[in-house]
This record gives sequence, structure tokens and C-alpha cells, in this order.
Amino acid sequence: MKTNISTLLMALVFAFQIHAQHLNQEIIEEGETPFLLGKIDKSGLEGENYTSWFTANHDDYEPNSELINSISSELKKYKITLFMGTWCGDSKQEVPRLYKVLEACNFPMEQLTVVAVSRKAGMYKQSPQHEEAGLNIHRVPTVIFYKNEKEVNRIVEHPIDTFEEDIQNIITINDYKSNYQVVTTVDHILSKKGSKGLKRKQKKLLKQFEGKVPNMSGLNTYGHILFGTDRINDAIEVFTLNTQLFPNQPRTFMSLANTLGISGNKTEAIKVLEDAIKKHPDNEDLKENLKVVKSN
Repeated sequence: MKTNISTLLMALVFAFQIHAQHLNQEIIEEGETPFLLGKIDKSGLEGENYTSWFTANHDDYEPNSELINSISSELKKYKITLFMGTWCGDSKQEVPRLYKVLEACNFPMEQLTVVAVSRKAGMYKQSPQHEEAGLNIHRVPTVIFYKNEKEVNRIVEHPIDTFEEDIQNIITINDYKSNYQVVTTVDHILSKKGSKGLKRKQKKLLKQFEGKVPNMSGLNTYGHILFGTDRINDAIEVFTLNTQLFPNQPRTFMSLANTLGISGNKTEAIKVLEDAIKKHPDNEDLKENLKVVKSN
């Protein structure tokens, strides 16, 4: 009996150690800034490589006490998953503020899951266990609110107003619309209809969003994430839409052409760049990109 108890205790200690090794994993490479990767908690963010920005932004933020009193009770009925990057400027600013709000609400921290994603090209905005898979994590921080195991809404990159105000909307009337609605709409179409469905809806999307999207970076980043997860056709259609929404931005054409070229559609890539050069005859980046595509 004693042997069995000892064996059980050893197994429990080993399991705890394995868990501890996977929490607050830090990536340190020579010549590069360290970053956290995978599931983390506040203690990881208070580590020596992160505490300077986390503590300063946490302590400087003063939540609205009236709104805190209003949301505290109902918020406890939710689970929250936060995706962030310790290398990301928006995460450095917003995540400490979110922690301050949750702490003011006495939110049960066991209902908060925090995942730090990678900045590396091959794993961009992904985690080792891929908790982000299927969740359309294209900007960080992304804060997802769940009730009864279903997503209710999310805050993307930064609040529209403040965390307190945005959360109040989400847990009450819930007509909240986060940043990057064009990406949300496109992602929904891709999940339901695929790249062919997105291609069919491009004229409608152009009419819906033309002049209403602040910049080209939202769809551009989303397209690169699709490409990085081997959704090549989806990425091509997203980049194509972006060239239509932002024809005056040469970078949109380069993203599309490079993706076409890498995927074996060299002739189409050349045509995209040649057409873009007609629109932007003085742009040297387009001309250089065309030389590169032709030489490959």
C-alpha cells in the first residue's frame, strides 16, 4: 500500500512538473528579444523581460469604478480566452489594462485562459498547441468571451471605447462590433463557402466595404496568416479583394503576386504586377518585385 501511495505521489509531482514546464515558456535566442509562447499567466508577464511594460501599464490604468460595479457580477458567468504577443505593441498596452479591469471585477482567474503566440514567420500568430486554430486570430490581442461554451463576442486589438464599456455592451445588449469587421465577414464566408464562395461575393463585398475600411493591413495580415497555414486559395482570394479595396496601395498587388508565384501561378503573378505598374508607373518596389518573379 505504501509503495502504491509513493508511486502515485511521484506521478502527481511529475505531472505537475510537466504542466509547469509548459506554462510561461520563454523563447530566448541569441541576438533577439525574448518572448513568451503558449499558455501563460500573470506571473509570466511579471517576469524580468516583461515586467517593465506590464507593471507600468497595469498600474497607470484606472478602471471606471461605476462601470466595474455594473459589470462585475454578470461577467463572472463568462469564460475568457486571450490571445496576445509579448512582442506586440498593442498587447503590451492593452493586456495590462485588461488584467486591471478583471482584477477590479474580482473575475475568477481560473476562467481566464491566456495564450502567447509566436512572432516567427513559420509560426506567425500561432501557439505550439494551436489553441488559435479555427478562431480567426489575425490581430493581437484578441479577447474572446464565452458563455455556455459558445463564443458570444470578442474585442480585437484594442477596445472601441474602453474595456469596461466594451465588456458592458458584450454582456448586456451585445450589439458590439469589434475592429476589422471586413476580416470577420470574409472569414465567415470562407468558413461556410470556401475560396470559391468568396470569389463569387467579391463584388458585393466591394460595394459593402469600399471606403469604409481604414487601411489595407487588416486583410493583408489575414491573408498572410491563411497562407502560413496552407490555405493558399483562400489567401489568394483575400489578397485579390484587398487589391480591389485598395488599388492605390502597391503593397496589395505585391502580396497577391508573391502568393500566386509561390503557389506555381507565375503567369498570373506577372500579369498582376504588370497591371499594377500601369497604375503606379513610378513605383520601384513593384518593378523590382516583377524582376524577382520573372527570374524564379
